[in-house]
Amino acid sequence: QVQLVESGGGLVQAGGSLRLSCAASGRTFSSYAMGWFRQAPGKEREFVAGISRNGDNIAYTDSVKGRFTISRDNAKNTVYLQMNSLKPEDTAVYYCGADDTWRTTRVLTSGDGVDYWGKGTLVTVSS
Repeated sequence: QVQLVESGGGLVQAGGSLRLSCAASGRTFSSYAMGWFRQAPGKEREFVAGISRNGDNIAYTDSVKGRFTISRDNAKNTVYLQMNSLKPEDTAVYYCGADDTWRTTRVLTSGDGVDYWGKGTLVTVSS
């Protein structure tokens, strides 16, 4: 089992940047494919970015490509989401998720594969 704690959210103006972190504790962090998801008010939770166990494989939803970067540091048990050129429509609670998988190339692209969730961190982008 793994426990996930997100941090780094806050209020930022449109065009600004934030870096989210998700710290993991429990089982070996490198055993998990990781992903970032978000849920805007009144909407369902959606996939944002995913990264494989060793970081070699990455996926993004189209709306964040070129603006967001997912990365991980297995030595620090942490996955990051660097968010640049933020837009008001990026406003949401951001969650990290972990997929306990033996496949080193597996990349999360939906919430269906998530075994563990963090509690989320709120990102608000003002216009």
